[in-house]
Amino acid sequence: MRNRGFYWLVLAVATLFCGLSGGAASVGADSSHLRVELIAPSTLVRGAQAQAGLHFRMESGWHVYWQNAGDAGEPPRVSWKMPAGITADALEFPPPTRLPLGPLMDFGYEREVVFPFALHVAANAETGNAVLAARVNWLVCREVCLPGHADLTLNESITASGSATGLTPDENARLGSAVASLPSAAPASLHTAFQATPTGYRLAILTGHREASAIFFPTQTGVIENAAPQAVSPVTDGVVLTLKKDSTLTTIPTALSGLVELSDGRSYLFTAHPGPVPAVVEHQPAEWGKLAQQAGLAFLGGMILNLMPCVFPVLFLKGLSLVNSAGEERVHIRRHGLVYTLGIVASFWLLVALLLALRAAGATLGWGFQFQSPIFVALMAALLFFLGLSLAGQFEIGLSLTSAGGSLAQKQGYAGSFFTGVLAVVVATPCTAPLMGAAIGYALAQSAAASFVVFTALGLGLAAPYLLLTLQPSWTRLLPRPGAWMEVLKQATSVPIFATVIWLVWVMAQTRGATGVAVLLATLLLLAISGWVLGRWPARRGPELVATAILLVAVGFCVYGVNTLAMPVSAAEESNSGWKPWSQAAVEQARAAEEPVFVDFTASWCLSCQVNERVVLRAAEVRAAFAQKHVALFKADWTTHDDAITQALAALGRSGVPTYVLYAPGTGSAGTVLPEVLTPGIVLDALKKLP
Repeated sequence: MRNRGFYWLVLAVATLFCGLSGGAASVGADSSHLRVELIAPSTLVRGAQAQAGLHFRMESGWHVYWQNAGDAGEPPRVSWKMPAGITADALEFPPPTRLPLGPLMDFGYEREVVFPFALHVAANAETGNAVLAARVNWLVCREVCLPGHADLTLNESITASGSATGLTPDENARLGSAVASLPSAAPASLHTAFQATPTGYRLAILTGHREASAIFFPTQTGVIENAAPQAVSPVTDGVVLTLKKDSTLTTIPTALSGLVELSDGRSYLFTAHPGPVPAVVEHQPAEWGKLAQQAGLAFLGGMILNLMPCVFPVLFLKGLSLVNSAGEERVHIRRHGLVYTLGIVASFWLLVALLLALRAAGATLGWGFQFQSPIFVALMAALLFFLGLSLAGQFEIGLSLTSAGGSLAQKQGYAGSFFTGVLAVVVATPCTAPLMGAAIGYALAQSAAASFVVFTALGLGLAAPYLLLTLQPSWTRLLPRPGAWMEVLKQATSVPIFATVIWLVWVMAQTRGATGVAVLLATLLLLAISGWVLGRWPARRGPELVATAILLVAVGFCVYGVNTLAMPVSAAEESNSGWKPWSQAAVEQARAAEEPVFVDFTASWCLSCQVNERVVLRAAEVRAAFAQKHVALFKADWTTHDDAITQALAALGRSGVPTYVLYAPGTGSAGTVLPEVLTPGIVLDALKKLP
């Protein structure tokens, strides 16, 4: 009791002293490396609010923190004890500055800062004197951080009418400046959007006119790498920021919230969602060493791509063409090799240009995206089936059919070589050869120039084996001389062509079910009738017109049937093998339960994926190891376009399938990405490292 009486005596004396001072109800305290004080009018009015503030003045080099402190720290906090009828709003935070400290980055304030807040007095509050007690906690840092606290009081006079008074001109100026500097809510004219990239985000802040600079401060923690530079790219109606994601981030956020500070002092609080981001010219080109490394990987990946079953039928056709031309002049053979290479490289340029254009428009696409279209799959199956009929001997159109499905050239025409290269690229895109995955993911995250360099290297790698053979005509002496056997070889070449058609029909079954298969088979029947007409009455104008009409009907029916009659097939859970449909939420739930997680990013049109699944992931020893380690298995099916899967691949630094990632339990790591070509040993070794 004595202690309590002494406390109230001291409080009364302090209150009397404040009341006699005649100044504002500003109460402060000195602490290590700073001074803190409350600024508020000494007179408050019932039924009204008054502006107040918490003022920090720091020693040189020391700082306090913003609401998101950055890599370390915490913002100031205030807890109040007030009479009934009086309340205080939360502190408001002016725009901070970036405060680097070694490899880290803090967000905060140096020298001095005022955090405004409002005091509210209810209409039924008692008049007279009122004591407002505040407990203030803070963290002040330089090379070291010191926590601090102070108990501050405001002695207020509550009146029934009038206006709040008692602030000095200096206090009025400080409060007014602090309130004026507060960020505004995003106006209707401000448009924001972001796109995920393999390394982070492209954030668009569109104000309606060109902005010279901008700084982004996230209100979320763990979303960006705070210390990474923020590349600023002015655009016609605003600015685009290139941000690096936090190294521990495993899930692409559904929104980016924060504060943007523009060059003229304007600042806005906003929440951006995924959407179109204007294309910009990158100000920071890719490092030459990294670019050369990725281009080399792409070249080797392109060479290996020749061994993939996707490209095998086309190589058969080019091999047959080379045998047929073995007796021709060397310069003629070399020109064919160069034209074939040009067809491949030009096709890759067209693909990367399309990808970059769609990315700039806000689409999230990856390597092999065209095979996510059932119409494309159906038309590709039809083209190859018609080609197979010609090679098998039903009718004669010649090898130029491989190029454009028609009479683009004669068998040895340059147009035939060019469009054979085009076809090689088209059928190669479902496969991601070893070494290609990381290179393509890198390329699509860089500037347009870097993307074209990497994809050019990829195209040269794909063309290299045939090109080298044509540039060394002496090697063609090892080939047999033309003869009757070539007709047999040509007919044998139709076998892998028809095998590829079977695969495409299977892909159609995965995406459009039995109805889609029926439409495709009906299309192939019409093509067979068209081919029969051409073979029964060769080189006659009337039958050619009939065959062409049937061909056009087949194509029209194919597009209409696949697009309208056949419904998409939903991915079913493979309960018998333990695989579950992938979703980011399901993966996060399993990881939160500290389960090891294995994700198979796959697609029905990806032959490498199917081989890995059947030979490796379904192997008895691998299934047993999954069960022994209690691994949660998820299949991310990218057969049809899925933005969530595309963004998840981008977060892993990849843009195509196959991709395999293993998450260890109890860690915040981004997971271990396994090679594109799996063996049981690779998977078992990765599983052995799990705790």
